[in-house]
Amino acid sequence: MLSLAAALLAAAPSAVAATVEVHGDAILVDGKPFAVVGAAGQTRFGLLKQLGATTVRTYGDETGFVLDEAQKAGLKVIAGFWLEHPRRGFNYRDLAQVGPQLQRLTEFVNRYKTHPALLMWGLGNEVEADVADDAHVWTGIEEAAKLVRRLDPQHPTLAVLAETGTDKVTRFRRHAPSVQVLGINSYGEALPSLPDRVRAQGWKGPLIVTEMGPLGQWQAPRTPWGAAIEPSSDEKAAMLSRWFSALQPKVQGYIVFYWGQKQEVTPTWHSLLLQGGEYTRTAEAMAAAWGGNTPQGNRSPRIALFRLPQGNEWNRDQTMRAEIAVDDPDGDPFGVVWQVMAESTDLKTYGDAEQAPPVFPQAIREPGPKGVTIAGLQPGNYRLFVTARDGKGAAATANLPFRVK
Repeated sequence: MLSLAAALLAAAPSAVAATVEVHGDAILVDGKPFAVVGAAGQTRFGLLKQLGATTVRTYGDETGFVLDEAQKAGLKVIAGFWLEHPRRGFNYRDLAQVGPQLQRLTEFVNRYKTHPALLMWGLGNEVEADVADDAHVWTGIEEAAKLVRRLDPQHPTLAVLAETGTDKVTRFRRHAPSVQVLGINSYGEALPSLPDRVRAQGWKGPLIVTEMGPLGQWQAPRTPWGAAIEPSSDEKAAMLSRWFSALQPKVQGYIVFYWGQKQEVTPTWHSLLLQGGEYTRTAEAMAAAWGGNTPQGNRSPRIALFRLPQGNEWNRDQTMRAEIAVDDPDGDPFGVVWQVMAESTDLKTYGDAEQAPPVFPQAIREPGPKGVTIAGLQPGNYRLFVTARDGKGAAATANLPFRVK
């Protein structure tokens, strides 16, 4: 098995459509080993490349734009085509539904197959979610993969599963032999064992972790009222470093989620960038693993301490003081911004879009670089967010859930 590090050295952009081949468990681009390391997203590809990434993953949105921007940055693209989900009413046994989807896929492949940034075709994302009998889903993916291989033999097919289950990969292999690269979405403590779990179910081709993150909200510890406790950006960076080290010798690639800003439980849980485009310490972890660097080597502020000394529950007539200790390893001056947000109640599964909860600026009293006072809130569940920015494009984030009774 070729190491990811060696393949990273061999990766280079091309101005013409590449021939991408699968040989055993290796991915070759124009005959040279290629390491698939990068992120899912649609923004700041120049920065992603600078960190050492080779690849960006899409889900089916804005594919033409992403391919063009990725090519400018010297990145390859896993071009995702959205296969509809049975959990949303799609029936893979109904030709009246399957036929138009395959026609859209035909048009999609023919439109983009000669693009020089194209690496491979990503057929669906967790299509099997919440399906008791998944055989018809795998058969539907097989039909899509056969079609793509006929239309474009120069780029391999990839399908993406939500974790491995006890025998999910085995069932998938049985029904979808035309899929050449297996993608698995996995998070947190499940990541180190993922390659062995996949291989134990008989998959011998290339394996890419098509979504990974420090910790899924479903894996996190919770408050007594059920709020998931989010790691700080510093803690996320440390987790990512561990997962990168565990995965790198055993997989052909991994994609970090999400290169951009996304509301999922909170605005920061899976967001590798802030809304203003700032990166956090997670970018430093990515650069260290991929042989790249942050702009001018700039490092993010560090949140060494963030706590609620009075506890995380208090009565509505009380005020609460939060304490924080922030430093910047480069000695850059930094600004600290505080925000109170309601605990999200629009919680979805499988990454479905969520509405951001309301914010309460009137609750912020006496904000400063070392703490803040919170007062004037009605009973309910909330989060206190803090963001430290260094003015050079880097930031640190953290939040704590609390309850007003």
